[in-house]
Amino acid sequence: MQLTGRVHKFGDDINTDEIIPARYLNTIDPQELARHAMEDADPDFVHKVQPGDFIVAGRNFGCGSSREHAPIAIKAAKVAGVIAHSFARIFYRNAFNMGLPIWESPEAAAELKNGDDIMVNVDSGEIHVLTTGKRYQCQPIPPFMQKLLADGGLMAHLKKSLEAKSA
Repeated sequence: MQLTGRVHKFGDDINTDEIIPARYLNTIDPQELARHAMEDADPDFVHKVQPGDFIVAGRNFGCGSSREHAPIAIKAAKVAGVIAHSFARIFYRNAFNMGLPIWESPEAAAELKNGDDIMVNVDSGEIHVLTTGKRYQCQPIPPFMQKLLADGGLMAHLKKSLEAKSA
């Protein structure tokens, strides 16, 4: 599977309060969370992002609290995925649990520019910069995790598995 979109670039240590500010944690509605995605890191993000775009960031993306609202807000904003130098471990797991694809690629995170058009091959882990022709390799998402993402996250995957067993 290939995903294509535009890069929205952020720096190091983007924390969960910047991804979805605590003042919006009184809702679990994904669409309401999406309206405030990345608001404290870039107040104009929700006006610039288009379905299928990517967030690219530096080190330790998603640090801070363990709130699941953060990957939900990004996914509900129709972001295709996040590429970063590294992720906070709790965000890493929450992203897959919520159905948000993420890739670690220090080289791509350092070199990609805001506005670059990219294509990510989910199966191979290759990132192709359509604006320059440059290619980066990151660890591909394992098939089981791809299935989890395709099903919409951990809970949707478990529900689907249970329904299949009871049919």
